[in-house]
Amino acid sequence: MLGRLRRDLLPPRFCRHAWYTTFKRNLQSTALRNRFKILFLGRDEFSCSVFHELYTSQDIWESIIVATSPDTRQGRSPLRALADSLDVPVDLIPAEKPDFKHWEPPPPFAEAEPNHVLVTASFGRILTAKQLELFLPPCRLNVHGSVLPAYRGPAPIQHAIINHAPTTGVSVVQMLTRGIDKGPVWASHTLPIAPDATFTSLRAELAAHGGRLLVRVLRDMLSGTATSTPQPAASPTPHARSITLADAVLNFHTMAAADIVARHRAIGHQRALTTWMPSGIKLHLHDPAVAAHVPPSLSGVPGALVYDKPRRVLVVRCTGGSALAVPRVRKEKRQNVLEAREFWNGVIPNPKLLVDGELRLVRLELAPDE
Repeated sequence: MLGRLRRDLLPPRFCRHAWYTTFKRNLQSTALRNRFKILFLGRDEFSCSVFHELYTSQDIWESIIVATSPDTRQGRSPLRALADSLDVPVDLIPAEKPDFKHWEPPPPFAEAEPNHVLVTASFGRILTAKQLELFLPPCRLNVHGSVLPAYRGPAPIQHAIINHAPTTGVSVVQMLTRGIDKGPVWASHTLPIAPDATFTSLRAELAAHGGRLLVRVLRDMLSGTATSTPQPAASPTPHARSITLADAVLNFHTMAAADIVARHRAIGHQRALTTWMPSGIKLHLHDPAVAAHVPPSLSGVPGALVYDKPRRVLVVRCTGGSALAVPRVRKEKRQNVLEAREFWNGVIPNPKLLVDGELRLVRLELAPDE
């Protein structure tokens, strides 16, 4: 804790080190005399919102440097674009993840000082022990998109939506060399997940709260009033691993319509929900919803699909008797998205694709390189 700094939360070598003695003496006095020098690591829109809140709170920092990914064929990272617009210095990390372990923070962060602070927010890289140890343990802060210890891992927002979690939140956590999101929590904020929340909308909400939370923690650190709470070793939720293409593959035998809609809200911004026609052609489903009306012609076979002409949607049978309404689809290797009627009119002329008037969608395995 700051103000009541606990030796049991720090590695023994830090408790013997002059850095620890200086840091503790400063915190137990009225306040740190110097504002912080901050190294901010991030990349995406979540990072941008947190960074902007930090940047506008100029009472807590003396200087800020941003470290982020270099430009790609898709352009520069949102964080770099924001930093450039604010004339904030930018240090570019190696493009390849394996090379990042050799990255050295820019000056003045080559040596630890009591007012040096490392902040990460949706950074997408794992910091090495050597990199972290350039900062005093209480000054290694990560803004994480969950109320820890729930949803530890790189994709907490997506997994909270997929799992129909009623609430989530954001935490400011001390990064440990053995776990970036397992250290003491300096502050957290809980908020409900709206029934129609998407990854994008929830990310924006969490990032705004996260930025304000970070600023509050840093102000409390300057005044010597910040406190932290150790996390329990076990998390109440599964590890929020990175989203892969396999997460977009649908299984109508095991997934209810509501689960598929939640999955779309969680990962639709980065992965299109995927199934296959009986001919083996991959099919991406766009903007699915739980079907409010099920045509009488639709059987109970999971994966069975018919066209609902009055509502102009494709209706797919899912597990548990539920059904999915799909207004648009896209076939593999086709650029254009087809409206439901246009797609169905292309299916009808080929009777080999139909069983009792239904198209039966199937589940195949993605190739390893997909």
